[in-house]
Amino acid sequence: MEEPVVAGAGSPPANGNGGKGKQAASKGQEAFRNQRRESEGSVDCPTLEFEYGDADGHAAELSELYSYTEHLEFTTNRRCFEEDFRMQVQDKEWLELEEESQKTYVMGLLDRLEVVSRERRLKVARAVLYLAQGTFGECDSEVDVLHWSRYNCFLLYQMGTFSAFLELLHMEIDNSQACSSALRKPAISIADSAELRVLLSVMYLIVENIRLERETDSCGWRTARETLRTELSFSMHNEEPFALLLFSMVTKFCSGLAPHFPIKKVLLLLWKVVMFTLGGFEHLQTLKVQKRAELGLPPLAEDSIQVVRSMRAASPPSYTLDLGESQLAPPPPSKLRGRRGSRRQLLTKQDSLDIYNERDLFKAEEPAPEEEEESPGDGERALDGELDLLEQDPLVPPPPSQTPLSAERVAFPKGLPWTPKVRQKDIEHFLEMSRNKFIGFTLGQDTDTLVGLPRPIHESVKTLKQHKYISIADVQIKNEEELEKCPMSLGEEVVPETPCEILYQGLLYSLPQYMIALLKILLAAAPTSKAKTESINILADVLPEEMPVTVLQSMKLGIDVNRHKEIIIKSVSTLLLLLLKHFRLNHVYQFEYVSQHLVFANCIPLILKFFNQNILSYITAKNSISALDYPCCTIQDLPELTTESLEAGDNSQFCWRNLFSCINLLRLLNKLTKWKHSRTMMLVVFKSAPILKRALKVKQAMLQLYVLKLLKIQTKYLGRQWRKSNMKTMSAIYQKVRHRMNDDWAYGNDIDARPWDFQAEECTLRANIEAFNSRRYDRTQDSEFSPVDNCLQSVLGQRLDLPEDFHYSYELWLEREVFSQPICWEELLQSH
Repeated sequence: MEEPVVAGAGSPPANGNGGKGKQAASKGQEAFRNQRRESEGSVDCPTLEFEYGDADGHAAELSELYSYTEHLEFTTNRRCFEEDFRMQVQDKEWLELEEESQKTYVMGLLDRLEVVSRERRLKVARAVLYLAQGTFGECDSEVDVLHWSRYNCFLLYQMGTFSAFLELLHMEIDNSQACSSALRKPAISIADSAELRVLLSVMYLIVENIRLERETDSCGWRTARETLRTELSFSMHNEEPFALLLFSMVTKFCSGLAPHFPIKKVLLLLWKVVMFTLGGFEHLQTLKVQKRAELGLPPLAEDSIQVVRSMRAASPPSYTLDLGESQLAPPPPSKLRGRRGSRRQLLTKQDSLDIYNERDLFKAEEPAPEEEEESPGDGERALDGELDLLEQDPLVPPPPSQTPLSAERVAFPKGLPWTPKVRQKDIEHFLEMSRNKFIGFTLGQDTDTLVGLPRPIHESVKTLKQHKYISIADVQIKNEEELEKCPMSLGEEVVPETPCEILYQGLLYSLPQYMIALLKILLAAAPTSKAKTESINILADVLPEEMPVTVLQSMKLGIDVNRHKEIIIKSVSTLLLLLLKHFRLNHVYQFEYVSQHLVFANCIPLILKFFNQNILSYITAKNSISALDYPCCTIQDLPELTTESLEAGDNSQFCWRNLFSCINLLRLLNKLTKWKHSRTMMLVVFKSAPILKRALKVKQAMLQLYVLKLLKIQTKYLGRQWRKSNMKTMSAIYQKVRHRMNDDWAYGNDIDARPWDFQAEECTLRANIEAFNSRRYDRTQDSEFSPVDNCLQSVLGQRLDLPEDFHYSYELWLEREVFSQPICWEELLQSH
């Protein structure tokens, strides 16, 4: 069938409504020009040369510990050290001392920490902090500062500084006087957290410098690294793991009991401790390979991070002139008059097909072309009301209103980047459908018997089995089912005491509070959050005592505040992702437990609210002043700052931490929604498609991959019109996302589930999680399978503590309970 001819500018008016037709066409063309102008602006984004890793460069990670408001404290730390050093060591510099002399001086510092006076103790702690910062007063370059900072941190740790500061941290956390004074203040500033900031800074510098591995490290330093990892991972001296202490600080801060806590430093230290003790992303891949080998599973076909690094970014979706005009101006009847019969026949066939979709609950209503443009405010209004409590039914989606995109073809490289995968249940489902169709009955989970099925089905099953992928989670779920069915024959499960297992046991009973606290902080730090919705003040450790009075000071503080929020988002997003990935590898039900509490705390709408902004502007934001970054600010004199220099920022192509945060949040959203239909429906309910599509303007392969994954899982629920209008996005999904060979994601013909099916799926998962936690971690309950004493002599020989008045009433008790009760000996013998 020929395509209808589009009416030109000089076409005669149709049906005498020429004025209205021209007016509608002009409005439509103007809307299309605006859309195309916006799309062309997004094409200007170059491909971002970003390499994803565990963290940013060493200097950048150290500089983010300090806010620009703390700039004057570098001088204070140096003065405290020099005053103490002159009293103890005369006529020498720190770098001139021998190692033994340096150790002697550090021991003296630790002794002077044990004083009653808070003021004197703070001065000594600042002197220790100056050593951890690299004794920059005696260095000539930034490289020297970083070198001596690392050397001094190893020295401080070997002398027991970390343990000493841990005791001081416990004292400051329990300092009720500081908490009450902070609660009484109308405005909390950076001065209220001076002691805590010094303690946390020293501990962060020790962890970060020792965590960094280099080939030139001596054997002593490598031994110190492993010792510190062990101390942080396991309960030492009957204390909880260090990460649990930091989690308790986070919840105490969010509950309002300690508003003066420097939350940015707490979160940074918590993130680095978890990454140091459990391992980063590359270490996770190594652990995954080892665990698959232990379970007897075939090795992985590829390394995910390496595959993504080799992918190139796709051009963002754009509008073409042909598609826009074909949607804006209807063809005149004169051009269609000769084909009216064929046109009517086509419409009849299409209507007969649409009948099957009319009552489909998940079939989104197809909007008219002029209504498909999604305004940015619509998604925001939909999300704002859901972050306090999800009161609406997340299983009945509203009609989506997405922006139509072009069907323009893209030149893709040959071959697909991922090996296709098939799950065992996909093979079972395929055989069940085939047997029902060809032989009229099924054989349950039998995937080997192919009698009665045609030859093509045999070939299909063979191909599916070649690509079958058995995950570690599948094995763990199967083992858990066997332990539940046969607790006596299989015995008690042997659980290895790994750092991940110990951390989960510590987090288990307060995990909902921990997750809610982290998401509260993430919401308060998100750039899309409004001031009236912020229930906590995350700026207590960045606001100065005296607010700025000049324009230059206000601009500097504004940059500092934005940078402060960006660092918080970076630390929270990476921390949550690391926890989910490690718990999933340790046991899938640990992962599911954390995931469910994140979903219950509205993590999904929160992440969508974060992305409901101009992500390209967020990634290219320049909220940094390089002259004030550590270690540059300790070596060079501060140049004269002007409003022009602050507005210009640095010359970087993008902000590393913001792009890192966006990728982590997308990975987190993928973890929560993968294979979870009810949560996928939440993406549809909150109209995530236009929000995620805008993120494709960022030309970075890894970010685009996780956006496309999220779009893929919901395409079948978005309707045929959305898929037809977004063919370029559909092609990008086909090119970049892994193929599931039975997945009908591009057509949506298998939407048979109903809301109660999704609810039952989530409830079943929750029951399995509770059974797992109860079986493995609840030691208080009495199990019906617990051993009992069957020896008559030992049972009768046990001494029982009877009440004092028992001898007064025992005869009545014997008469009532023993003598007056008839005993049927035959039934008693038969029952045994």
